[in-house]
Parts: sequence; structure tokens; C-alpha cells
Amino acid sequence: MLEVLNRINELAKKQKEEGLTKTELNERTELCEKYLQIIRGQINTTVTGLKILDPLGNDVTPEKLKEQQKLSLNTDNNA
Repeated sequence: MLEVLNRINELAKKQKEEGLTKTELNERTELCEKYLQIIRGQINTTVTGLKILDPLGNDVTPEKLKEQQKLSLNTDNNA
């Protein structure tokens, strides 16, 4: 991920200084999409690992999240 981010930053600096070619613009677009996919994956992993408790310690995790956690667990076990 750091390689992608570093390259995005290099292209941003170059764009400010002298502009980018069409090839570089395409590369930047692809790198940004790749970076967003990585971030979305990390967020999804974090969210599917959550358990929400009320002040009394009761599990109040929404059913939709529980279902997603089960699906994620099944996918991980089958991999």
C-alpha cells in the first residue's frame, strides 16, 4: 500500500510543478482506484470484527452486521 501511496504523491507533486502526460494521468487514476480498494478492504475487515455492547454488557450488534460476520467467517474458513 505504501508503494501505491508514494507513487500517487510523486504524481501529485509532478502535476503541481509541470503537469502530467495522459499516460501519467491514467496511471494516477488506476493507482487511486487500487488505493481505495485497499482502504475499503481494511475498513470492511475492521467492521466485520466489531461487537457492539450496551452499558449492561448485552450484545446489541445489528442483525445485518451479524449476518455479514457469519458470511465473512465462512469465506475465511473456506479459503
